[in-house]
Amino acid sequence: MKSHKQNTNSSQTQLRIDGASCASCVAKIENALSAVAGVDGAQMNLADRVATVNGSSETEQLISAVEALGYTAHSLENTSTQQLMADNEAADSAHYRQLVINTIVALGLGIPLMIYGMFIGEMTVTTTGERIGWGLVGLATLIVMASAGRHFYIGGWKSIWTHAANMDTLIALGTGAAWLYSMLVVFAPHWLPELARHVYFEATTMIIGLINLGLALEIKARGRTSESIKRLIGLQSRSARVIRNGQEIDLPIEHIVTDDLIRVLPGDKIPVDGEVIEGQTNIDESMLTGEPMPVSKQAQDTVSAGTLNTTGSIVFRATRVGHETKLAHIIEMVKHAQNAKPPIGRLADKIAAYFVPTIMIIAVFTALVWLNVGPSPRIAFAMVCAMTVLIIACPCALGLATPMSVMVGVGKAAEAGVLIRNGEALQSASRITTMVLDKTGTITEGKPAVSDIVPTPDTDQDTLLMLAASLEAGSEHPLASALMSAAHEARLELKPVTEFAAVVGHGITGKVADHQVVFGNQKLMQKHQVVVDSLLPDAQALAEAGKTPMFLAADGTLKGIIAVADPVKADSVAAINRLKHQGIRVIMLTGDNRATAAAVALQVGVDEFMAEVLPEDKLAKIRALQAEANIVGMTGDGINDAPALAQANVGFAIGTGTDVAIESADITLMRGSLHGLADAIDVSKATLRNIKQNLLGAFIYNTAGVPVAAGILYPFTGVLLNPIIAGGAMALSSVTVVLNANRLRWFRAQAQ
Repeated sequence: MKSHKQNTNSSQTQLRIDGASCASCVAKIENALSAVAGVDGAQMNLADRVATVNGSSETEQLISAVEALGYTAHSLENTSTQQLMADNEAADSAHYRQLVINTIVALGLGIPLMIYGMFIGEMTVTTTGERIGWGLVGLATLIVMASAGRHFYIGGWKSIWTHAANMDTLIALGTGAAWLYSMLVVFAPHWLPELARHVYFEATTMIIGLINLGLALEIKARGRTSESIKRLIGLQSRSARVIRNGQEIDLPIEHIVTDDLIRVLPGDKIPVDGEVIEGQTNIDESMLTGEPMPVSKQAQDTVSAGTLNTTGSIVFRATRVGHETKLAHIIEMVKHAQNAKPPIGRLADKIAAYFVPTIMIIAVFTALVWLNVGPSPRIAFAMVCAMTVLIIACPCALGLATPMSVMVGVGKAAEAGVLIRNGEALQSASRITTMVLDKTGTITEGKPAVSDIVPTPDTDQDTLLMLAASLEAGSEHPLASALMSAAHEARLELKPVTEFAAVVGHGITGKVADHQVVFGNQKLMQKHQVVVDSLLPDAQALAEAGKTPMFLAADGTLKGIIAVADPVKADSVAAINRLKHQGIRVIMLTGDNRATAAAVALQVGVDEFMAEVLPEDKLAKIRALQAEANIVGMTGDGINDAPALAQANVGFAIGTGTDVAIESADITLMRGSLHGLADAIDVSKATLRNIKQNLLGAFIYNTAGVPVAAGILYPFTGVLLNPIIAGGAMALSSVTVVLNANRLRWFRAQAQ
C-alpha cells in the first residue's frame, strides 16, 4: 500500500508559521513537529507558510514546539479557506510594503556609498577627518541595520540560541561582520596594516537592500501561485433565494440547512449542492469539471455549488451545505495537494538542513586560509571572502524550488478538472508505465442506452420502440430507463399497460393497447412459442458486438429486436490514443462478460483486457503488474474498484463515480473524461520538469558560487567576488525560481 494513506484514527492540524525564510527553517520546523508525542508526520509549505501535522497531538504542544525554535505559530482550526486567503493576502500586502520601505532605506544609503567608492574616492581610513566622516557613515549604517535589516538580526539571534541556523543566520553574520570590521577600522586603524584599513559600510547596506528587494519581488510573484484557489473560492455564492413557509427569502449561504428548498434564476450561481425537484435548465459546470458545454438538468438531477445556471429557473432541495459541498471538498483537496511535498522536494529539504551549518564551517575555513596563506592585507581578505561565502550561500531559492512549482502545477490541473490529492501522486503520475482502466463508467458511459432497433418487414421502428417502452414503463429493470429515454427522444406516445408480469431472468409480458406483448430473450420467445429464426443472425451479430439483443413479439408474432448497450464515451478512443502515444501500456479490466469486453476493447483500441473479474481479481492484477516493475495507474469509478485504486501507484477516480472510489484514489477526474488521465500525466511531467529546473538552478548556484566567493579564482585571475554582487545574486535567485514556477500557469496539455 502507498505510504501516503493516513491512519483513520489520526487527525490533521494546520498551523500558520511566521518567521520561516528558507529550506533550513522548514526542515527544523518539520523535525520539531515530528518529535512531538502523537505526531505521525509533519509537512510545511514554505510558499504559503502553512504546516500540516497528522496525528493525535494537542495543538498547544505543536505551537510550543515551533515557538521554541524562535518562530511564531497559530492554529488554523475553524478558519475558513476564504478567511485564510484573505488573512494571507493582507499579511503579504503589509509585508510587501514593509520590504519596499526597507529596500528604499537601505539602498538610499548603499547606492551613494557604492558610487562614491567606485568613482569619487577611496573607502579607506588614514586621517582623523576620514575617521570622523566614516564614523558618521557607520552610525547611519547601524540605523539602516536596526530598521531595514532588523528582521534578519532578530531571526539570526533566535537561530543561534535554538541551534537552528537559517538564511537569517548567514545574512546577520555576513553583514554584521562587515560592519564590526569597518567600525574597528574607524576607531582603531592603528591596529591594522595600512592596506587593511578599508570600510565595507556600502556592502552591508547594499546587501540588506538587495535581499529585501528580492524578498519583496518574491512575495509579489508568489501571490499569483494561489490564483486557482482564489478562483474556486470566487465560485461560492454569498446568498441564496430560500423557500420557507411558502415564502421566498434571501439568506446568507451560511444560514442554509439541509432540505431547504432553493430557487435559482437564470444567471444565478448554485449556492449549495442539491437535487432538482422542479423546473429544467442548463448549468455551466466548467469551473468544476473543465467541461465547456452546459449540462441539462431536470427533476432528480443533482446540482453542485459554484456552478452557473444559464437558462431556465429551477427549485432544488439542499443536500450538502457548508464544508460538505463538492466545491468545498475540491478546495480542500487542492489546498492539501499544494501543501504536500513530492519525494524530490523532501530530498531538497534534507540537503538544506545540513547546508547552512556546512556553509558556516566553510566560511570559517575560508577566513583561516586567507589569514594564513593569503596576500596582504590578510585580515581584510579573510573578512571579505568569509562574508561573501555567507551571503551567496543563502538557500532561500532551494527552499522555494519545490513548493512554488507544486502550488502552480496542482492549481493548473484543478483548472482542467483534475484534482491531485498529494505530492507522491504528482510525482508518480509522471512515471506511469501501465494504465489499467475499468470498463463500465470509465471507458463507457456506465448507463445503458438503446443502440439498435431492428424491426421485421411488417413493423416500423417507432411502433417497435413504443410497444417495448410502454411495457417497460411499469418495470424496475435496469434496461427500462434506456427504453424510456429513447422513446422520449423520439417523442412517442406510450400506451397503457395491463396484465403486466415480469419473468425473472427472461423478460416481461403484458397487454399494450389490446396487443399481448412479450419482450425478452430467446428463451422467453421459445416459452411463448414465438418463431425468431428470421432475426437470429442479427441477434448474434449484436451480441458479438457487445450489445444485449431483446426480442419483441405481439400477439404471438415476432416484431423485431431492440438492442441495448453501455455506449463508449465519445472521447474514450482519442483519450486512450493519447495515453498510448505517451508510451503507456493500456489494459482494461471488467466484470462484464468476455464478448462484451472484447467488443469494447476492439472499439477503443485497447490491446489487453481481462473480463469477468471480481474486485479481488483487479487487486491481484495490479499487484502482479507492480511485481513486474511497472509503475501502475488504475482508473475506476465504482466501489468494486476501490481496493485496486488504493493499491496502484497512482489511483485515478472518475468524479462522476462513487464517493468510495474518489476517497480511495490519489487523483480525481471531475469531468469523467479519460482525457483527464493524459492531462494529469502531462501536468505531472511539466511540474516535475519545472521542479528539477528550479532545484538544478539552486544547487548549481549555491555549490558553484561558494568556491568563487571563497576566492578560489584569485590565485589565477586576481579577481574576488564582490559581497554586494553576491547579495544581489542571492536575492535574485529566489525571484528566478518563483518566476520559473509561474511559467506553469501558461502550460497547456497537448491532445494528440
